[in-house]
Amino acid sequence: MDYRQLGKTDMKVSELSFGTWAIGGAWGKTNDEESLKGLHRAMDAGVNFFDTADVYGDGHSEELLNKATKGKESEIYIATKFCRAGDIHDPNTYSEKSVTDYVDASLKRLGRNQLDLMQIHCPPIEILRDGAVFEVLDKLKQQGKIRYYGVSVETVEEGLLCLENPNVSTLQVIFNMLRQKPVHELFPQAQEKGVGILARVPLASGLLTGKFSTNHQFEADDHRNFNKDGAAFNVGETFGGLEFNKGVELSNQLEWVADGRGSMTRAALKWILEHDAISTVIPGFKTVKQVEDNLAAVDVKSFSDEEMKKIEDFYKKEVHDHIRGPY
Repeated sequence: MDYRQLGKTDMKVSELSFGTWAIGGAWGKTNDEESLKGLHRAMDAGVNFFDTADVYGDGHSEELLNKATKGKESEIYIATKFCRAGDIHDPNTYSEKSVTDYVDASLKRLGRNQLDLMQIHCPPIEILRDGAVFEVLDKLKQQGKIRYYGVSVETVEEGLLCLENPNVSTLQVIFNMLRQKPVHELFPQAQEKGVGILARVPLASGLLTGKFSTNHQFEADDHRNFNKDGAAFNVGETFGGLEFNKGVELSNQLEWVADGRGSMTRAALKWILEHDAISTVIPGFKTVKQVEDNLAAVDVKSFSDEEMKKIEDFYKKEVHDHIRGPY
């Protein structure tokens, strides 16, 4: 496992890390025993960073991380998020009292005295423009409750706005072969300002595993069913904003990336790691097998310049115009 500098923090994180939305809930059936085995398998392979949020299973993924990292608190970094347990449009959600309550609740569930990284969880752009929440986070840093803070954003515009704040250490963005917009403007500016990039939805909610056909049926409690058209939250969080059948069609056209790399999953993750601006990529998982398949991505062959150009051109010509929602 290789490690990359996480922006302007003092943390070096495993280039392949893991998100824990799936083991918390909203991705169909889960098994806590299998989830814990997956977390331990990842740590045994050198993964030292996990991303979670207070709303993943109403705090369940934070509780699972507490169990899995017990006794390893100084070795394993955890990033969590806040605001979506409240009304994200209400300024009171971002008040000093509210944010302190969110931080204290996450600390309790995680069994920690300090959060390594606290992220605002996809807030509306007007909250970012107002900026008062950043002053609250600065106070919590001074109090020692959090070490660093960042923002999980939906759009390039939001990301660029966050970069104007010198104390934002990280940005979390949707980025994959089927969602490439951040590359040319956001990434260079983030690098220039020493802001780390966490790449989420790296497999486009499973489209880039190559395992789906157009008639696939998702479970009722899986967001790939109930949010497929953005009914519950930003449509970009599900299949990167692509309509499912179109996404399957497009992913089928990318099957060639698996040649010599073992699987589309490994190739898709490796492609993300080819971008220098990326601090870490955070695929999700529900099984040990998925953890192992994701981990294998770090060892597969790199993409040539010609292959990178082919994927970029494919995105521009075939994918870009089909992405729904602001991004």
